[in-house]
Parts: sequence; C-alpha cells; structure tokens
Amino acid sequence: MHAAADGPLARVRLPGGRLTGAQLAALRVLAQQWGDGHAELTSRANLQLRALEDVPVDQLAARLRSAGLLPSDTHELVRNIAASPLAGGPDVAGLDQALCADPRLASLPGRFLFALDSGAGDVAFPADVAALPLPDQGDVAILFAGTDAGLRVPTGEVIPALLAAAHAFLDERTAQQQGADRVAWRVRELTDGPARVAARTAATLGRSLGERVRLTRPPVREPIGAIAQPDGRRAVGALVPLGRLTAVQMKVLSGAAALVVTPWRGIVVPDLPASEVEGWVEALRDAGLEVSAGSRWVGVSACAGRPGCAKSLADVRADADAATTAGEGLPVHWVGCERGCGSPAGPHVRVEATGTGYEVRSPEFSGSAPAGAVGALVGAARKG
Repeated sequence: MHAAADGPLARVRLPGGRLTGAQLAALRVLAQQWGDGHAELTSRANLQLRALEDVPVDQLAARLRSAGLLPSDTHELVRNIAASPLAGGPDVAGLDQALCADPRLASLPGRFLFALDSGAGDVAFPADVAALPLPDQGDVAILFAGTDAGLRVPTGEVIPALLAAAHAFLDERTAQQQGADRVAWRVRELTDGPARVAARTAATLGRSLGERVRLTRPPVREPIGAIAQPDGRRAVGALVPLGRLTAVQMKVLSGAAALVVTPWRGIVVPDLPASEVEGWVEALRDAGLEVSAGSRWVGVSACAGRPGCAKSLADVRADADAATTAGEGLPVHWVGCERGCGSPAGPHVRVEATGTGYEVRSPEFSGSAPAGAVGALVGAARKG
C-alpha cells in the first residue's frame, strides 16, 4: 500500500503484464468494494487500485493471494519484469519463479527492472538487465541499462544469465557503496555501471565479453486492433485512454482467457482464433476502449494528477482530454509536477503543469501556454 492524496493505493505487479481474465475480474470486485471502481495501468505494465480508504491490509493481501496475484510476500517488490506483449509468456513465468526462489534477490531495489524482449527492441532498452535475441547471430544479447557489453548466451541460458546479472548488480553496488552519498537503485546509477556489472556477470557465467553491436532503439509501435501473433494465432490490442480502466471495461475484458497489459498503458487479448477477432474488436470498442490506430490517444499518457496526487499542480487528465487531438510524432506525457511520474524512457514531449499553465518540452522544442491553449503547442512539439 502506498499513500496518495485520494487515499491509499495498491500496486499489483504483473510480470510481463500477464494476467488471466479471472484475475482481472477479482481486481474489479476489489476496486468496486474498496476503491474508486477503476484500475490504473502503469508504465511498467502493472495495475493500481486507488482510493482504498479503510481497507484491512491483511484482507486485501489475502484476496490478492487467493487470485494468484501475490505469489511471494518476500519478493513482491522485486517482481519487476517487462516483456514484449506478443511473445515471451513461458519465459516470463520461468523468470518470475526463479527470481522468487532466490532469497538474496529479495534485496534488489524496487525500481530494478528485468526485460525479456522478443527481438523487436520494444522493452529492452529501459531495463536494468534485458535479454534481446539477435537473429543474425543465433544467440541472445544480455543488455545492461540498455547498453550492449558484448555478453551473449544461448536461448536456454537466458534466465540464469539475468539472475546472475542481478547478483552482479548487488555485488557492484556493495563495492561502490563505501563513502557513497546514496545507494544506487538502478544499474545506470553506478559508476561505469553497465560495464562493471557486465564484467561481473560474464565472470560468474564463465563467458567472455565479445564484440559489441551498435543498437538503436526503434520507435514504439503500440499493439492496436487486430494483430497477427508470431505463432500464427491472432490478438486484439486496445488503448486505455490515459491508462484508466472502468468497471464496465474490466467486466468485458474479464471474459478473455488471458490478457496482457502493455508498458504503453494498453491491453491485449492474445491467443485468439481468427473467428473471434472481430467480436473482440467490437466488444472493446463498445466498452470505450480504442482499437483504431488513428485514435487521438495513440502515444498519449499522463500521471495521476489532481486530485489523486498532492504534489500535482493541475488536473492533468482533464486538461489532456480537452487538449488532445489525433496526430503523429513523438509520444506525449502529461505531468503535474517536476517529478514526472510515469514518463516514457525514450524521446517524448513532456507537458508539465506550472500552476499557471503548462511548459512543453521535447528534444527539439520548448514553450509554454495556459491550459486552454496548450493543445496547439503540444501538436507542434510532437512534429519536432
């Protein structure tokens, strides 16, 4: 449970964003019984229940545990695993189980992030340690804070390699901690972190660091509408406007056998036969979810803002709703204060509340405007 201006919130970790329809149904009941009736999607593909006033914590934990959403009390804070939405299900479960079975890794910081990338490069780069298949080489690169240090492993050794990298981070952090002003939470916060953690990991695995590959982060393509999966089955992806699921939307989605929450605050119904695709597209559209690539919400996200956050200077969700129009270009993230909670890892347009309006910044643009006029400024910033 975490404190918030609208009452305590509970963050439910979903390794790889995976959950079942039955689990979402259980969360819907909890949100309606104890919260504000909604579930929020986070930038790490987790879910949050807000406004949990007067909730018995032990009862909430018991309900989550019975739904299979709290498998480890000791390791709950470190079950942070990102995965490409349309691949990696079995590997995600295997990594989660191995992580929870390792007593020492319960001491990882809560911000430390693992990633299992399909090879698309969609989740590897923001993570502390990530597995990225390299089709041209036939093996898997282990990345450290989005950097290739030349460590390669066979597909079957990915999980042991990622766990070894997590241990290496803890060892390097201990070595650097003497006299440090603060404790590092992420690999990039260590002095020469990627190189030093990679060297420790390679030594543990008995491998050498080979030639590095120059990797570039590709543009994110959010899964929207009908999608072909790599295994030949189909999926339907939907955007959740500003990452907030209503009870009605959760009820519709809970009819799926499996679900995947994405790091872009969307949701995917995977593993469908072709005959069910159109029915799901219509059901999600009718529930108010966005299933068109032309939606005005493509690439747009926001922090909680007022009234949920005491530090926020504005109701950023309401302002984003009023200002957002369909457009292409950089992702946009609206924030209520300088902390910038939930900001995307890559280049994006940051729309930050100032108390008198908004400041708009991107790698190639900066400006400010009152809330009523900020939409045009955001559109210009997206285009660069």
